[in-house]
Amino acid sequence: MKVGIVTRSFPEMTNEQAAAFMARTGFETTELCLSQTDSKYWVYNGISDISALTAARVAAIADIYRSQGIEVCSLGVFTNLIETDEAKRAANLAYFERHMQYASEARIPVVATECGFDPASRGVRVDVYESRFNLLLDSLGWLCERAERYGVDLALEPCVIDIVPSAKRMADTISQVGSPRLRVLLDPANLIANSSERDMFDYLAPHIAYFHGKDRKVNDAKGRVVGDGDIDWPLFLRLYHERCEGKPFITEYVKADNCAEILRRVREYDRLSALL
Repeated sequence: MKVGIVTRSFPEMTNEQAAAFMARTGFETTELCLSQTDSKYWVYNGISDISALTAARVAAIADIYRSQGIEVCSLGVFTNLIETDEAKRAANLAYFERHMQYASEARIPVVATECGFDPASRGVRVDVYESRFNLLLDSLGWLCERAERYGVDLALEPCVIDIVPSAKRMADTISQVGSPRLRVLLDPANLIANSSERDMFDYLAPHIAYFHGKDRKVNDAKGRVVGDGDIDWPLFLRLYHERCEGKPFITEYVKADNCAEILRRVREYDRLSALL
């Protein structure tokens, strides 16, 4: 099982420091977000000024991790695809397309995002549900056309508090977009309140690009580290081995001071999965 960690776990480090720390701790892969002290560009649910950021620089950053034996499985963007202001949504999409160019030239196979949200009214609301979902479909269709051009996949991370809140709804979304470039970033913590561990794999296994590894209590709004929530990890990892063997499993919500312990937990759950 290929276990990794998001670069966002180490915002206090340079890329060189983060890569070396990952390797020493035992991680094998990463979701690269441009969040280190020497590449401060990543912004959650929005965009940053990347006018001075070149594809060559992103490729050089990716190679820093590879030089330490860390696979770069994804470039994380996580912008807002359902922005209702058309000019702002166009800027978000152009920003995302630029990251596809970076990924293509840096040999990173996947570019990842959530659906996005309005911070003042996040989640499913009857009065705007259809309009927001239609915006999502439009954004995804546009981006998948560009993904085909750049030879990368687009991984969407569904979540119970967003417009795609379940495994079935994610499968429906893939079907409606109709592009093989649309994949799933499966974070079980994001779906556990609406979808069982088996549901996630039954609906989404053929479409999964990679996994986020974090946990959640079913009544929580926010996630927790692996082992602190309600996910049945031995069952989940048994299904992982049966249905998605070899896909990267990228831990999230961890920091330098606890990531070794969380890696130990993942390895122990993985050992227990073989006993089921």
